[in-house]
Amino acid sequence: MAGEARYLEADRVQLRWDMVDLESQLPAEHRARVVWAFVGSLDLSELYGSIRSREGEPGRPPPDPKIFLALWLFAALEGVGSARQLDRLCERDVAYRWLCGGVPMNYHGLSDFRFDHAGVLDRLLTESLTALLAEGVVQLEEIAIDGTKVRASAGRGSFRREAKLTALEDLARERIERLKAEAHGDSATSEKRRQAAQRRGAEDIVRRATQARATLEKLRAEKAERAKRHKKAEAKKDEPRVSLTDPEARIMKFPDGAVRAGYNIQLAVAPGSGIVLAAKTTDRRNDAGLAGVMLEQVERRFGIQPQRVLVDTHYATRKDIADLAGRHVDVYSPVPPDRTDASPETQRKREWKRQREPEAIKAWRARMASDAGKAVYQRRSRIETLNGILKGRGLDIMRVRSMAKVACVVLLQALAHNLWRAHCLRASIA
Repeated sequence: MAGEARYLEADRVQLRWDMVDLESQLPAEHRARVVWAFVGSLDLSELYGSIRSREGEPGRPPPDPKIFLALWLFAALEGVGSARQLDRLCERDVAYRWLCGGVPMNYHGLSDFRFDHAGVLDRLLTESLTALLAEGVVQLEEIAIDGTKVRASAGRGSFRREAKLTALEDLARERIERLKAEAHGDSATSEKRRQAAQRRGAEDIVRRATQARATLEKLRAEKAERAKRHKKAEAKKDEPRVSLTDPEARIMKFPDGAVRAGYNIQLAVAPGSGIVLAAKTTDRRNDAGLAGVMLEQVERRFGIQPQRVLVDTHYATRKDIADLAGRHVDVYSPVPPDRTDASPETQRKREWKRQREPEAIKAWRARMASDAGKAVYQRRSRIETLNGILKGRGLDIMRVRSMAKVACVVLLQALAHNLWRAHCLRASIA
């Protein structure tokens, strides 16, 4: 009727031809293009060599490994850590669709790619760092090393002592045998499928319980080693427990005071550029004594030994400081303060011991007491900024289980951070 409102209604049954030009939908300066250019510069021959589909032979071709790697690197920069979420973004988000370029994805393939090529990821990190070193973007005279704790994909309620692990494992084995016996009967097909699914679940419990038992033996060995030095303190502690959800996760005390399951990620960084030089995933509750391990990884990647190492208090032990001094590496780490309530006799003994310390320890004390040494150590704070950046990108909580998978996530985060950081440094220089 005249005077009524006119509007366009949704018509979802009308057939239409949509013209899609992915290239025009993504801005020229978008960082997805930076990621794609970086991936295109890498040597991925090992990934192409692992493809089983060959010309002239049957078999469906898989997606280009370049697309897989670019998707995960871009996802790391965007804080996406779930294969299922990444799969959804490949259908809905313009940047991810541009990276796919019309190639269909599924979360199984994305997840498998992330964890099947740990060695390739480690090599790519080394090669990309070597290129940055040759370009002059990163310098190796000075490195900062620090550890940061990340939450594991396991709750505190999943931790069990040996007796409970044994009981659960026995129940799971009994269930497997019963289901196998039932499967030989004349049950219907649907019932057999249900039994097969139940059997796989029980077998998974047995597998995880076996892994947990191996971790439990490792914890007991560590406890016995600590008891040699601190017998009374270790005697007061409870029996070790292991998670049945993620057997390799450890109960740790986090900086916020909470006690939860986690991993300890070690990073070595060039303070001047903010580039990650080395990364290691551990289940250590503290960082003591890991300076030498991280320094060895830096030397393995570059074949160059830094001149200065910046670490937090207690990160480098006195033995580490002395050993590194013998290799002409100066350690910059705060000297623990002396107790002010010590008796005169205690102070006298302290001075007597310090007079007989190795020259490397005396040099370390003098170095950290000087204004120049304090100024150098101030640059270590830049690795704390990096830890915050990586945790803001999703590294604070792991969506995967097992140390090997967590290590792959850390390597991808390091690669993604370095490629974007190098891009920003080049832009600032230009």
